[in-house]
Amino acid sequence: MQPPIEQNRGEGPTSLVIRKLNASVDLHLDRTWYNELQQRIDRNGPWDDWTMYQLAVEAEQSKLIGSFDELQCMRSLPNLEPMPHQMSTARKVLNEMSGRAILADEVGLGKTIEAGLVLKEYLVRGLVRRVLILVPASLVLQWVRELNQKFGIPAVAQKKEYMWQYDVVVASMDTAKRDPHRDILLAQDYDMLIIDEAHKLKNKKTTNYQFVGQLRKKYCLLLTATPVQNDLDELYNLITLLKPGQLGGQSEFSANFVVDKRLPKNEDQLQEALSSVMIRNRRGDGGIQFTKRIVKNIELTLSAEEQALYDAVTGFVRQRYDESGGDWTSMLSLITLQREVCSSRDAVFLTLVNLFKKTAEDSPLRPKIWELVEFIRNIQANTKAEKTMELIREMNDKVIVFTEYRATQEYLLQYFRSHNLVAVPYRGGMNRGKKDWMMDLFRGRAQVLIATEAGGEGINLQFCHNIINFDLPWNPMRVEQRIGRVHRLGQESDVHIYNLCTLGTIEEHIVSLLHEKINLFELVIGELDHIIERFEKGETLEQRLSKAMLESGDSSELRKKIDDLGNSLTRIRSEVESEEPLHITTPIGAMMDAVGQSVEVRP
Repeated sequence: MQPPIEQNRGEGPTSLVIRKLNASVDLHLDRTWYNELQQRIDRNGPWDDWTMYQLAVEAEQSKLIGSFDELQCMRSLPNLEPMPHQMSTARKVLNEMSGRAILADEVGLGKTIEAGLVLKEYLVRGLVRRVLILVPASLVLQWVRELNQKFGIPAVAQKKEYMWQYDVVVASMDTAKRDPHRDILLAQDYDMLIIDEAHKLKNKKTTNYQFVGQLRKKYCLLLTATPVQNDLDELYNLITLLKPGQLGGQSEFSANFVVDKRLPKNEDQLQEALSSVMIRNRRGDGGIQFTKRIVKNIELTLSAEEQALYDAVTGFVRQRYDESGGDWTSMLSLITLQREVCSSRDAVFLTLVNLFKKTAEDSPLRPKIWELVEFIRNIQANTKAEKTMELIREMNDKVIVFTEYRATQEYLLQYFRSHNLVAVPYRGGMNRGKKDWMMDLFRGRAQVLIATEAGGEGINLQFCHNIINFDLPWNPMRVEQRIGRVHRLGQESDVHIYNLCTLGTIEEHIVSLLHEKINLFELVIGELDHIIERFEKGETLEQRLSKAMLESGDSSELRKKIDDLGNSLTRIRSEVESEEPLHITTPIGAMMDAVGQSVEVRP
């Protein structure tokens, strides 16, 4: 037993504790680390473990830049595998265009990925810090998600005034150009400006054009699939916005390159000038394969009550047209009524109620309008909704249902809910946060997304490969835009498209026109616009269909008029196909295709 330790006079409490510990415990130093170090020195000499040395050498080698022309950002993008044409575009913007370019790829070839690569490369090289990205409001969250998830770029969606101070900001053009945001942005210097849907800037008289022209930016990317369509002045405006002086002054440009607004001259020199600021990838044989479109038209017979409503609405609309003296421009609201009756009774009901309220109380139209409302009261079932439910149950997979009308969307949501089917809406009136929420629900929990026309703009749905067109727009380009939400680069499965078609209605003729005459649903992405551009010299196809419907006395006459339209479209389609692969539809179109790179993409 240890003798007691007495405290010396003047000794502090800490010293006493240490002295007690030393007296009661034997101190043992851990020399294991020293022994291991000695063994490593004995084995390897003073250079440490060989594998550690190799790792150090590899780490240093990874920091080396073998070629300034190569993209350094790919080392920090392990989860992204860009297509060859996207890599080529990014290198060309970096090395040949000094960071100012129009990215004019045809639809569906990944302009957003190209812009992301360029931006990431400049960030990695330390050449860019402050970035402003202006896009349509419906695309803001999509851009933020792509930049964050695919490129590791900490972009934010602008929501509050103070957020303009963040390094990488994505905002809508409409927000940016109005007060108080406008003055804040014009007072800043940006390293890079990116604008999506840049074809909306082609008119230099617009506030959008003037605002973008005043922004101070070092590098600039303009993204558009249609940099020029019918007017060479639009092309001049866009390039002048990007790189002033590239095409000289307005009068100099007109004298050197323009015969009239649609016909260029000195095309070789003009193409050379364009190729230094514009990149246009086309569908060709560059190794990229789009999946197939598998189309099925579902013919439906309306119930007696539904058919009675359709016939009554059609008779009402044609009678109003005759009374107007053939002035179809005054019939726009009634033409909408004619379209709605092919969608749902709910869509028709809302339009009729609004029409009833706007009609004078002593007008003879009032009882006729209310008579149509009585037809609606007799309808108990919805043939199209029942068939849609049946299709969804059979496919047992995610599906997007497109409708033109908000009332039809609400009806389908209630109908599916009553049948224990999880569905979510997506429409233009939703704010950014709710749109994002609906999309996340569709990815994770819901089997069905019901989208209106406005809601379908700008969304990418490659994880879904089923589309049901509950009703069809009379504008074929809007049908193509619907399909383009799903059938695009990144889609790994064949896309199944179901078109609901009610027999004995104008919808039957529309489906026949789009499917048999244009073969819309199986066209190459981007080919439709060439066909429609030629067809719509005076009036749009939508306007011609409206006139055919209003001026036809019966269904056989309507069929003949629409067949005539279809034959014209068939002839134009044959002409366009005979001009492949250059897609030469106009002198301007030929010139634009000549600007494209050697890497082409054909689905």
